[in-house]
Amino acid sequence: MRDKEKIALFIDADNAPAAKIDIILSELARYGVVNIRKAYGNWKSPCIKPWEDVLHEYAIQPIQQFDLTKGKNATDIALVIDAMDILYTKDVDTICLVSSDCDFTPLVTRALADGKFVIGFGERKAPKAFTNSCSKFLYLDEIKNSNKDVEKSEAHIKCDTKLMNMLRQAVEASEIDDGWAQLGTIGSHISNHASFDQRNYGFEKLSDLFAAIDLFEIKKIGSVFWIQDKKRAKQAITS
Repeated sequence: MRDKEKIALFIDADNAPAAKIDIILSELARYGVVNIRKAYGNWKSPCIKPWEDVLHEYAIQPIQQFDLTKGKNATDIALVIDAMDILYTKDVDTICLVSSDCDFTPLVTRALADGKFVIGFGERKAPKAFTNSCSKFLYLDEIKNSNKDVEKSEAHIKCDTKLMNMLRQAVEASEIDDGWAQLGTIGSHISNHASFDQRNYGFEKLSDLFAAIDLFEIKKIGSVFWIQDKKRAKQAITS
């Protein structure tokens, strides 16, 4: 956990759901204090009225951007300029970007190069390059899934080859001599290599995700969860 860190929050109000702001701020509270809160958009547009309704309640500063040229997104440009200014002039540890449509990958990679932790929030339509470049990215349309959504997730996660390979590699890299790996070590390994979060797959805890996949053995000793790759364990026995 990154306690007491200073966080700068930048919201692309044109491309993010205002109804999820409480979830966003609740998640950020786990990392530190959100000192800077800015939302960008054309506040004369009725499309972002939901954001206008929550600005004062959550102490978010609105930044006006007029749509001067059709097809050109002035909001994105203004957000990037402000974020770069803050990177150089303010003492912040974490940058948070909230957007679903826009690709802020260059901004993310620049912030990472400066040693910042970058958290992204958006919907499934957010560009993959953007979501993958963040230190952590949460899909707002996946958080607090219904039971039906979770069941659907359980039925499809094994078909996600990229996810399966990532989990297996993390277990292999974290395992000790007996082939078992501590869940906490696995989670740390994953966080160092990807913007992964189990909630994007409908699971509140990483242990729940592993438990839903029959490719892994899971056991609990005291308060510690241990994971073993069934395939690797079988190979070790036969070799």
